[in-house]
Amino acid sequence: MKYFIVAVFSLSAVCAISASRQAEAQLRWPKPKKEQMHVRLVALALAGPKSSFFTTREEFVAEREIGHEEWSLIKLVYTFLPYQPRLSESGLDYSLVHEFSASRDKNCDETLAQMSHGPGQAEVNLQYSAESPTKDLERRRTPLPCYETTADDYNKSDRDPVSTPPPASLSRR
Repeated sequence: MKYFIVAVFSLSAVCAISASRQAEAQLRWPKPKKEQMHVRLVALALAGPKSSFFTTREEFVAEREIGHEEWSLIKLVYTFLPYQPRLSESGLDYSLVHEFSASRDKNCDETLAQMSHGPGQAEVNLQYSAESPTKDLERRRTPLPCYETTADDYNKSDRDPVSTPPPASLSRR
């Protein structure tokens, strides 16, 4: 009986030690780092039908604030559950600045040409936001950096006046 108790104790210790080592080995990849950002929606590229059971995905061409009155184009992937609102339901209004945390995903970077073609290479018309500035989006050939966010990471949206270019000054002769 004495040997049986020692054997059970030894086996328990070996299992506990090997289980902790296995757990350490499975933690190779850290969670993606999320960063706070302010974004204006420029165009809706893809909006799947809302699912009753699974997550739904929307893809946007957006502008991320990188400095005071400085914005850079990005691809924004927004996922939400059936009971959560779509980001596009807030209205595609360029004057709305959305605040949320998102993580960078280099695997989903795409050019605007790639975003405007659907899964079967059918052309998709981008649905532009109201009052978005006219940009020469079709000429862009560089991939847009992709950021992923969820409805849980969404903080708020504020109406922010869109800065208009100063009127052309009259030149004196």
